[in-house]
Amino acid sequence: MPATQSFSLKQARRLALAAQGFNGRQPPATIKPVQLNRLIERLGILQIDSVNAVVRSHYLPLFSRLGNYSSDLLDQAAWSQGRHRTLFEYWGHEASLLPLSMYPLMRWRMQRATRGEDIYQQLAKFGREQQDTVHRVLVCVQEQGALGAGSLSTRQERAGPWWDWSAEKHALEWLFAAGEVTVASRRGFERLYDLPERVIPAAILAQPQLSEAQAHRGLLLHAATALGVGTEKDLRDYFRLSPADSRPRLDELVEAGELLICEVQSWRQPAYCLPEPKMPRRVEASALLSPFDSLIWERSRTERLFDFRYRLEIYTPQDKRVYGYYVLPFLHNERIAARVDLRAERAAGRLAVHAVHEEEPGLDDEGMLALAVNLRRMADWLGLERIQLNCPRASAARLRVALAGIDGV
Repeated sequence: MPATQSFSLKQARRLALAAQGFNGRQPPATIKPVQLNRLIERLGILQIDSVNAVVRSHYLPLFSRLGNYSSDLLDQAAWSQGRHRTLFEYWGHEASLLPLSMYPLMRWRMQRATRGEDIYQQLAKFGREQQDTVHRVLVCVQEQGALGAGSLSTRQERAGPWWDWSAEKHALEWLFAAGEVTVASRRGFERLYDLPERVIPAAILAQPQLSEAQAHRGLLLHAATALGVGTEKDLRDYFRLSPADSRPRLDELVEAGELLICEVQSWRQPAYCLPEPKMPRRVEASALLSPFDSLIWERSRTERLFDFRYRLEIYTPQDKRVYGYYVLPFLHNERIAARVDLRAERAAGRLAVHAVHEEEPGLDDEGMLALAVNLRRMADWLGLERIQLNCPRASAARLRVALAGIDGV
């Protein structure tokens, strides 16, 4: 089927940025739950990651778009009891927070997990061979309420690395993947599991069962809304669908007129967008981005859109790192214009900038001032009094001047 829309690369960037919530509008001075929930509904998903070099990653995409908001709002939406809860945890992109409205769209994945499909082989094997342990753990949750794996473990030896799970932890993770338990809350970063009927609103659980095809079409439409424009791979990656699941569903959505096939300048593969896409004239926004931000988490798409090759170097030996341990890309207007290696040194009350790397053609004075403002806002949001520049590069010298300018106002 031929393409019905054609976009320049600049237009595709603008569509993507606007779809991801970077519309250049000034957020309200005080962020309320309604603004936070509206943004998460638009994104469809927040990826959770345990790395806490600056702040846990699921908090950062909201800061990048909303500015100084209270992280308690996200905690309430994700892990509180009652009417304030609007999110649930599940395997969306990776471990993720998703709007409760998307719970029915994930049941097919829970059913596949029950059959040992589309989950880690080790976990599937455990589910097949250790149903007695799975049943025992489920009974404990039924009788005792929200429980963490640590309170159930029966092994005597000290736990090893993070992947050295106890049998009870394996059982809980299998039950979680199968939808027989869900995350009620967290203690620190430890998941506390409970029965879905004690966590998920009854009205959500009572919704009719969707077929796999219906769910896949719904997820692809969510992805197209959140991405603005994307290839088949871009769209299926957003919720980690397989090609076998996404390709026929995309054909059906195009046939129904719910998606359009389009061309993007220099992209080898055809792309898809919603009908009548609203094209921003320009996007004026600046933000420090989490490595797990949905704008950039699909690295090949990031290269196609922004000519920006990005790899997280946490697991790269220090002497082989190019940019640093925990590098946040800096979005300025319609470019990813720099990389900043950051660390929140909470005990010392400072945000440490270990490296600043400008992308060609570099940051002009206005761009460097925008970076300084974003760093100051981040430090304030994290409750850190000082920003310390540890980078000897010329870029950091310019940043120091910009920071002195805003701090001296």
